[in-house]
Amino acid sequence: MSVNHRPPEEPAPPAAAAQPRSLAEQLRARDDASLAALLQARPDLITPVPTDLTQLATRAGTRASVVRALEHLDRFALQTAEALAVAPDPAAYDTLLALLAGDEGDPEVTGALPRALATLREQALVWGADDRLRLVRTARELLAPSPQHPSPTGLGPTVAEATAGMSPGRIQEILATAGLPTTHDAVSAVVSLTELFTDRRRMRALLDGAPADSLEVLSRLVWGPPYGQVTADPAPRLRWLLDRGLLLPTAPGTVVLPREVALHLRAGRAHQKTEPLPPDVEPAVTHRPQVVDATAAGQAYTALATVEELLKDWDEGGPAVLRAGGLSVRDLKRTAVALDVPEPIAAFWVELAYAAGLLASDDEADEQYAATPAYDAWLELPAAERWTRLATAWLTATRTPGLVGGRDAKDRTLSALGPGLDRSAAPEVRHRVLALLAALPEGGSAAADSLITRLHWERPLRNPESQTRTDDLRARLARWALSEAELLGITGRGALSTHGRALLATPPEAPLTGAELAAAASRAGRVLAPLLPAPLGHVLLQADLTAVAPGPLERPLADMLGVLADVESKGGATVYRFTPGSVRRALDAGRSASDLHAFLAAHSSTPVPQPLTYLIDDVARRHGHLRIGAASAYVRCDDDALLNEILADKRSADLRLRRLAPTVLAAQSDPATLLEGLRAMGFAPAAESAEGDVLIARAHAHRTPPRTAPEPVPEGPPVPDATLLTAAIRAIRAGDLASTAPRKAAAAPAANGSLPRTTSAETLATMQAAVLTGEPLWIGYVNAEGSASQRVIAPIRVEGGFVTAYDHTADEVRTYPLHRITGVAELADGPA
Repeated sequence: MSVNHRPPEEPAPPAAAAQPRSLAEQLRARDDASLAALLQARPDLITPVPTDLTQLATRAGTRASVVRALEHLDRFALQTAEALAVAPDPAAYDTLLALLAGDEGDPEVTGALPRALATLREQALVWGADDRLRLVRTARELLAPSPQHPSPTGLGPTVAEATAGMSPGRIQEILATAGLPTTHDAVSAVVSLTELFTDRRRMRALLDGAPADSLEVLSRLVWGPPYGQVTADPAPRLRWLLDRGLLLPTAPGTVVLPREVALHLRAGRAHQKTEPLPPDVEPAVTHRPQVVDATAAGQAYTALATVEELLKDWDEGGPAVLRAGGLSVRDLKRTAVALDVPEPIAAFWVELAYAAGLLASDDEADEQYAATPAYDAWLELPAAERWTRLATAWLTATRTPGLVGGRDAKDRTLSALGPGLDRSAAPEVRHRVLALLAALPEGGSAAADSLITRLHWERPLRNPESQTRTDDLRARLARWALSEAELLGITGRGALSTHGRALLATPPEAPLTGAELAAAASRAGRVLAPLLPAPLGHVLLQADLTAVAPGPLERPLADMLGVLADVESKGGATVYRFTPGSVRRALDAGRSASDLHAFLAAHSSTPVPQPLTYLIDDVARRHGHLRIGAASAYVRCDDDALLNEILADKRSADLRLRRLAPTVLAAQSDPATLLEGLRAMGFAPAAESAEGDVLIARAHAHRTPPRTAPEPVPEGPPVPDATLLTAAIRAIRAGDLASTAPRKAAAAPAANGSLPRTTSAETLATMQAAVLTGEPLWIGYVNAEGSASQRVIAPIRVEGGFVTAYDHTADEVRTYPLHRITGVAELADGPA
């Protein structure tokens, strides 16, 4: 224990005279790069910009800010903070190292501690030199043990804390039973007992004489929780411990294991398992990179086709919007059936289209979901660019499809496209999962449990206030990220693809934003483009009235074929089936039989089969032979035998037809119902206008007004950019100069940092004198909005009720109205 564990590169502790007296003083000694690192790590400190370093230090110690900072520590940095919370305040570096490494030492802990301590110092959670390390007060309150919130280390209070309410006589009895000489007061008695419990040799001797069942009690409490229950008449094994202070009463019926005793039993360790190094993510299976890229590219193409199919299904207007927002369970099921996927996967595709700005509500009276105008522009992009739009939307979206079907805090069901799905941690977890996959050898996939173990090390603490470590949101987000990346084609067979790597930074530790993300997406698109199958301009027509598309089709061909035939199966090759109904659909859309024959002949790599030719001609011959218009509704036909056939058919009874003339039947149903009824009976009627012209039934594409993609919900304030950091640090230092500049005693203002107060005449005279001497002044100033501030200025001229001066606080020349200056004071020395 006497060995100095400080690493060789650590500088010697500074002299006592150079010790900072507060966090503000230590921040004042930092350079601009160090302050910038603090503000980047804790962006909440810069919102709004502090007026000086004292205010920055105060803000860094507020409860909300400290909780947020603790949430973003890795496991070992957090364990270091937890060890400092149970160490004496202040603590020496060697004391902290002993708590983490134990009596026997640990080379990994010794090597990792300087990094962890540097992280805590950088984030202003720890201050002071190595011989006087101090955890900020709020962090100590959050992490130190108490009966309400046991320490994460499992340690209890010290002997001094546990005996604070104990009678002096009882303390003397404990000393006597423990073999220590009695003292004249309770304070020295507690010191004597503490020295016994921290002396390894004397403690071993004391415990060597303990009964075995008493030692068994200690073993149950040693790693926490340190509290236990006792009866009014404790058993002998407990009485032996209570008499010697190895257990101390804290309340009626409750005892606690003192911290010093627990540390002896733990061989000096504050934690049962110290984790100085992150666990490795080992590859589960390694595939050839070419196989990974091909698999991912195939899935990327499937992702594009699925989104297109979804929005094509909603082309004429999608499901209605629930009153509370989102899709109903029934509509989600219908969508899942249409896409031929499970409901959770359907929710993912719906949310992805929404995040990419391709889908939104139309905000009409009967509100429903529909494609946005951006969808039409998206369809015109090359396939690789369409994919990058989806991939970047997924990377940055905070909406979490995996939550669909779950319950919110008020026990309401969370619906797709509804409120309550935003989780601000989702983008960071997705990026981190991909970054960990990128660290594996090319083609390597990782087991989900291995990734989650690593993520738990990197961000172990979710709620420092309650010390809860069971929150599994990050674990669920990581599992969803793995499956969603596979669905999107960012990964293939669980391994990160080449175009997936291009989406990340180099190195990929920090998420990309703005222009960097756009550049990465463009890079990924260029890598993916050669891997995607080229669109085909032909299909294979077969005699069984089917057409096989051996790959993706060019858009005009795919659109026309989607009208002329029904999709029978999807996969690597799509199979279309021609039916009388599908051919009639094409004729209703205004195509003639000759148009259809010419289209098939132009786009078939095989001769058009005779059965398909006969099918088109047969449907076309009957198409429009019957004409339906609006009287209420009527049917007219030159062939009265055909009308007789309709009247004789029992299935026409619901249409309530009657003959008006040899070639005309009247119906009491509306034209649309009559049209569908006759088609269901096997006829091929055509609708006609009031002028007798055939109505061409083309699908009407319903679009929302222009919409922007939903904005991600940020996890706290945004990280400041370089420009904001530079300006903020400059303002903080200038404000600090104004607040700390020494003033002459004769002109000193009121205490507690209040603004100087002088009369108008005194202010004017002092300003004029400073113009002649060039001396800087300290002024109080109230702007037009009524905000008061203090500034250090060097007056240049005074005229017309204004003073023009070089403002050291703003680092520029400014003009101030004299009537807004509350007072002026001379400085002992000019500002540096």
